[in-house]
Amino acid sequence: MADSEETTSSTETSTGSNTGKKKVDLLLKSAGDAPILKKKKWSVDPDKKVGWIIDFLRRYLKCQPSESLFIYVNQAFVPSADQSIRNLYQCFAADGKLVLYYCKTQAWG
Repeated sequence: MADSEETTSSTETSTGSNTGKKKVDLLLKSAGDAPILKKKKWSVDPDKKVGWIIDFLRRYLKCQPSESLFIYVNQAFVPSADQSIRNLYQCFAADGKLVLYYCKTQAWG
């Protein structure tokens, strides 16, 4: 009986590691005065942090260093820059996508 339990747990572990390497779908929507992206849906490594998304958006939108950029989850709260995309995806994804709103001025929260 112990052998079958070990086999089950090792199968679950290997399955879990395979899904851990899969990219997650991220939907970036503008809010307020932020420019609209031509491409809204992105596949992102789940181990990336929110800070990486902010840096990516700043480069993509060609923001000046003095300009602010805010990211919101569910139009409600600002995730911390060190929060992983995987954690946000597991908690707040809907229809297989994590929706993040971005804007240049504080909009919600």
